[in-house]
Amino acid sequence: MTSLSVTIMGCGAWGGTIAHYLDQLGHSVTAWSKFPEEIDQLHLSRKHPFISDLVFPDSIRFTSDIHKSLTEARIIVIAIPSHSVRDLLKEVNGLISDAVMVVNLSKGIENNTLMTMSQVIADEGKIEPKNIVTLYGPSHAEEVALRMPTTLVAAGSSVDSAVFVQDNFSSETLRVYTTSDILGVELGGSVKNVIAIAAGIIDGIGFGDNTKAALITRGISEITRLGEKMGANPDTFSGLSGVGDLIVTCLSKYSRNRYVGEEIGKGQTLEKILDGMEMVAEGVKTTESVYQLQKKHTISMPISTAVYNVLYRGKNAQQEVKELMTRDLTIEKRY
Repeated sequence: MTSLSVTIMGCGAWGGTIAHYLDQLGHSVTAWSKFPEEIDQLHLSRKHPFISDLVFPDSIRFTSDIHKSLTEARIIVIAIPSHSVRDLLKEVNGLISDAVMVVNLSKGIENNTLMTMSQVIADEGKIEPKNIVTLYGPSHAEEVALRMPTTLVAAGSSVDSAVFVQDNFSSETLRVYTTSDILGVELGGSVKNVIAIAAGIIDGIGFGDNTKAALITRGISEITRLGEKMGANPDTFSGLSGVGDLIVTCLSKYSRNRYVGEEIGKGQTLEKILDGMEMVAEGVKTTESVYQLQKKHTISMPISTAVYNVLYRGKNAQQEVKELMTRDLTIEKRY
């Protein structure tokens, strides 16, 4: 593996972890944040504020100067909240050459446009789709920072680009697979956050393993139904950015989306929960996008709709569970 100049856009938990990881692989890493105070703290303390085990070596350069951060980059990694991706691309429009690979880590579906993140990057950044790779999978930053074995999937319309990312991000602790189904990977990695909120609601109410297993199983069915309707390969959703990411997000103590649901299940309001969080729960905004997508494509996604009803219509969580359980009886799967 050749050492490359890599710029990480975003210094949150995932961005900071990837910056540290790629530095350890021997790449030349610059980490950018739009918040000067965050950069000052990282530069001086060399410690991540959210992940206690993450200590940055002096070889990683921190900056809030966006032009300076991109000067020598061969790979640009986007690791910011999905609702901020378009604004970032507006700012760097014209600064990214055709020789640069853009690796997207942000998970979400843009409100209003209903675009996935690679579509937003191509649209706003005027970047060729062949130069965009999305890297998703079951990967809590806290465990990657500890070098626990983790698997991801690099998805791109260009096989060569996906393999390039695979070669330069893989190690003995992080194994990267490839696929050409970037739409399926992005839908799986985004919609699972909505199902994770539902999983948290189950935890908050106090339901058990039977309920959680049912939710995960029927949740992946909803994700697959939407993906197929939008033109993705249904097999993608049985992979890392489908059932794999769904399992980890629904079960993990690190999951911010599951946490939001748990607090709602305990009776807290969404506004109060979000006000008390330092990190972003992507599933909250994605819930609104998924609700619009299911209406656009006229498909049934009852779990996602129930989450939308609770978050945006003020419906009672336990009542929504009851309504899910008393829907018209049907077969499990059509062949």
